[in-house]
Amino acid sequence: MLFLLLATLLTLLISCVVMIIASLLSKKTIMDREKNSPYECGFDPKGSARLPFSLRFFLIAVIFLIFDVEITLILPLAYIIHLCNIFSWAITGLMFMFILLFGLYYECGELKLQLLLSMNVAE
Repeated sequence: MLFLLLATLLTLLISCVVMIIASLLSKKTIMDREKNSPYECGFDPKGSARLPFSLRFFLIAVIFLIFDVEITLILPLAYIIHLCNIFSWAITGLMFMFILLFGLYYECGELKLQLLLSMNVAE
């Protein structure tokens, strides 16, 4: 037990020493105005770095992220089909799909997906 404690403390000590040495060696010693500016090319920025962003594209990205995460939650259902009762597996899958469809219909009802629905696919 004592050996485990000493090995853990020695590992932590070595890690801290390596991190401190790396931090000291990686510091920039020369600081000038051009290196501290957000643009290192030497030119002053002409406009604001904060450009207006379309809220519609942001909503589409958030909706995609939500549905992408939900799809990754559905994938284990196929793996556990042989581990549980088929009735409970089917109820779980159907409830999850119902929640997904309810969210999709809600977003369509709120016209958040108007951009996707109004796009014409070039044939």
